Amino acid sequence: MSRLSQQEEKELVSFIKDWLKSHGFNQKDLANELDIKSSRTTEIILKIKELYKKGGMFNIAKNLIKIEQKWLNNIKNDYQETKKTPPYNQLDLDSLVKKMNQDTSKY
Repeated sequence: MSRLSQQEEKELVSFIKDWLKSHGFNQKDLANELDIKSSRTTEIILKIKELYKKGGMFNIAKNLIKIEQKWLNNIKNDYQETKKTPPYNQLDLDSLVKKMNQDTSKY
């Protein structure tokens, strides 16, 4: 594969920053997913260039899509877990208020 041009590199960096922001993630999150030790932009660019050499823009897109799907699945799973915890229903609240009234009426 040929190398990324300066313009392509700038556009990719801009896209990745916007992409991260739109999903509420940061460069450190991306660095973790790309399995690189530093979250500096230069290190991320090096990894992107490596992905480009192995398969061009298609390979970059494929890896970013895989990361996005993982993030979206984690968000979905976190939401389902919080949703599983049932809130108090009206009967629970009524019984709690009744119990509190009984307790306070003793004194």
